[in-house]
Amino acid sequence: MFTPLLLALPSLPNAVTGLGAILLLAVLFAIARQVYRQRHTEWLPVVNEQGEVQGKATRCRCHSGARLLHPVVHLHITNPQGDILLQKRGKHKHLLPGKWDTAVGGHVNAGESIENALKRESLEELGISRLKARFLGCYTWEGERERELVYAFLCTAHDEIRVPTEEVEETRFWSRPDIETRANATRFTPNFLHEYALLLK
Repeated sequence: MFTPLLLALPSLPNAVTGLGAILLLAVLFAIARQVYRQRHTEWLPVVNEQGEVQGKATRCRCHSGARLLHPVVHLHITNPQGDILLQKRGKHKHLLPGKWDTAVGGHVNAGESIENALKRESLEELGISRLKARFLGCYTWEGERERELVYAFLCTAHDEIRVPTEEVEETRFWSRPDIETRANATRFTPNFLHEYALLLK
């Protein structure tokens, strides 16, 4: 993440030399260390299949293959024609970069309610600040390295969608026939395809 900044150091004005350069390097490494710590100390609740909290673990631990069940929220958005809005995952994503996925999806943080997690993720990913949603269902999803208890919702009202954001590369509405004729893991995430067949088809 910080490599381009470090490579740019030789091109800085000559005034930034000696002590100034050392201070700049110290700041950059401090930022890098803070980002690393955040990734490894972001706490998620560990739950049973009824959603009851049993403890907590770091995000890194939950994605390590330990199969610790943790809750996530998904929000589906449709237009009047019944087409489904999907987001294209950013190329920087650790899991499934560049794949089309549920409009909104993300982890519930430790101590956070399902409702608040849904609102936070909607704002972070699509810029939606006000929404109404209907609960669709809950199921357990097992990926290659994680195990999630998914709470799925259908959006019934929302304010303006603003993309791209830091989380989402682009969005578009897909018709159901288009999804079904192209339903393969090279284009869509396996999780979305499973959820579409389970709750939306």
